Amino acid sequence: MHLHLLQHSPHQGPARLADWLTSMGHSHTVFHLDAGDLPPRLTDCDALVVLDGPAGAIDPADQPWLKRERKLIERALDSRKPLLGIGFGARLIAEGLGAVAACGTFAETGWHRVTLAPESGLDLPENFDAFMWHREVFTLPDAALPLGGSEASPLQGFSWDGGRVVGLLCHLEATRESVATLLEYVAPPSGSAESPHAQGGETMLADPRRFDRLAPLLDRLLSQWLRSSAT
Repeated sequence: MHLHLLQHSPHQGPARLADWLTSMGHSHTVFHLDAGDLPPRLTDCDALVVLDGPAGAIDPADQPWLKRERKLIERALDSRKPLLGIGFGARLIAEGLGAVAACGTFAETGWHRVTLAPESGLDLPENFDAFMWHREVFTLPDAALPLGGSEASPLQGFSWDGGRVVGLLCHLEATRESVATLLEYVAPPSGSAESPHAQGGETMLADPRRFDRLAPLLDRLLSQWLRSSAT
């Protein structure tokens, strides 16, 4: 399969997701929308991934690519092709399905426990730790199944259309290198200094095994997601 990946920030890339695609024999092209690339044509790929990106309110006048990207996501939702969103990308997909995005009560950064929803359609453990970097949250789209939630964010993601469409607020693709880059170049989500759910950089990077434990979770999720297009 060939996948298109939409990137919105030079410091928020695909991380381990790109490695997984290569290891599984899939090809991919990254489109750097932050650098002026136009959103690609859906007909030129077998699946679409919308990566994380800028936090806070987005003004289409300041981000002229956003309107084109939203139209691409709408076409992907109407197609039979797998569609995955992470962070900001999940928000765009959720909004494309009619959900509402808003600023959450607390910023949530670092490592937090996610409890899988009983009705979740995703093949993940009942409890797992995932990396977080957000303040914004969104409601569950109509006809979608919830992933589950953390203490600060009751909805950490969703699946829709039998798992063909997946949105993740949490980051299973994170690596130690990608988080170190995030800490160096990207401002923390608003309210991080006051949030009881925001960790310091040293805590985020202290245990490399946390990142290693994300790898099988990402494998399970991506394998199920791409299989959905064949069912």
